[in-house]
Amino acid sequence: MFLHHNRRIAALITVACLALLVFCLIERQVRQALGGDQTTRGLYPDNRAVRPTGRMILYHLASLRMRAATATDPPTILINRGVQAHLLELLGIDETRPRWLDTPHPMCEIRV
Repeated sequence: MFLHHNRRIAALITVACLALLVFCLIERQVRQALGGDQTTRGLYPDNRAVRPTGRMILYHLASLRMRAATATDPPTILINRGVQAHLLELLGIDETRPRWLDTPHPMCEIRV
C-alpha cells in the first residue's frame, strides 16, 4: 500500500489500533461475564469447553441480522443459533431492544 502523506499513514494506524481495541474489549467482556473458569461450549462443532477468543466471538456474531422496524414493531436482532444468544447475553445486549433506540439522534430532535 502506498500512501502519499504522513497524516494518512497516521490515520490508517489509528483506525487499525481502534479496531484492535474493540476486538480486545469484546473478548474481555465475554471472558469476564463467564466468571471463574472462563470457558463456554458451542463455539466449535464438537461442543468442547474452550476459552472464547475475539475471533470466534465475531465469527459467530457475523451472521446476525436485524429486522427493520415497522409502524407497530420495533427493530429486533434475529438470532439463528443458540450460541449467538449466549454471546449476546454475555455482552449485555438485549436482542429485543437495540441500544440505539435509547439514545436520541440529533436528526430526530423536534425543534420548536
